[in-house]
Amino acid sequence: MSDPQSPLGLDSSNLFHVALIISTLIVLGVGGVVLYSIFRFRGRPGEEAPQQDFGNRRLEIAWTVAPALLLAIITFFTIPALARIEVDTSRAADGSEPAFVHVIGHQWWWEVRYPQTGAATANEIHIPTGQRLLVQLDSNDVVHDLWVPQLTPKEDLNPGNTNWMWLQADKPGTYLGACAEYCGTQHAWMLIRVVAQPQAEFNTWLQQISAPAAAATGDAARGAQVFQQRTCVSCHSLDPRVSNALAGPNLAHFGSRQILGSGVLTNTPANVRTWLQNPQAVKPGNHMPNLRLSDQELNDLTAYMESLK
Repeated sequence: MSDPQSPLGLDSSNLFHVALIISTLIVLGVGGVVLYSIFRFRGRPGEEAPQQDFGNRRLEIAWTVAPALLLAIITFFTIPALARIEVDTSRAADGSEPAFVHVIGHQWWWEVRYPQTGAATANEIHIPTGQRLLVQLDSNDVVHDLWVPQLTPKEDLNPGNTNWMWLQADKPGTYLGACAEYCGTQHAWMLIRVVAQPQAEFNTWLQQISAPAAAATGDAARGAQVFQQRTCVSCHSLDPRVSNALAGPNLAHFGSRQILGSGVLTNTPANVRTWLQNPQAVKPGNHMPNLRLSDQELNDLTAYMESLK
């Protein structure tokens, strides 16, 4: 929760630190009383059994009032933060506030769509800096939870029920996030990155991913044939403006992404080849089968994937 880079990230960080301080004081206070009682009132040789006391009204009032005061302090900080988190998201439900980006959770990867151009990508959300942006959240299968600690609080993605959240980054950079709701075997490797860019750089990126990738040549051209012949096309779209995801992420501009497998590997030619050789060895339980590609097919398909800029 350190180093927040947005107003909502700061709210979340402040709430966390308030709760942490109060919890620490409670642990130290209770632990101190227990230690004091152990040494102060321990039994000594020759002492008679202590007199039994079956009630202490002052003590009972104190341990009722003290937690109530602590909860009141936490509530005092929580309510304004929740108000800022939830403000205006209700307008999104009736369409009066259009979503800047649409995120859909899958086991175990993130689909990212940009409604203004229809472009689709995966596992990375690019945004312009210094703007509060509305994000539409849906799930394709089970409950997921999008959490980018430096930028925004957690928000669930529920199947059949659209949620909304605000996303803002005050400084350019890459901010790491994850699924924060257990969603199956590879929950721990359902990571996401938010790439915040100056407006001009973001506009260039969005224009790039909204256009078809350049035609493949050389080894990449042979890899394009492998992609079509070995059923890759049955699960992955190469249309940058696909309206509905297939079984796997859109790969139209795969070569320009930072990660693959939703964060299990960085996107390098060596790692792409490792993934294609046996996806189950890299990320057990994921929905991509081992196609048992030959060495030549692996080299050509890797070249093709990395050419998709």
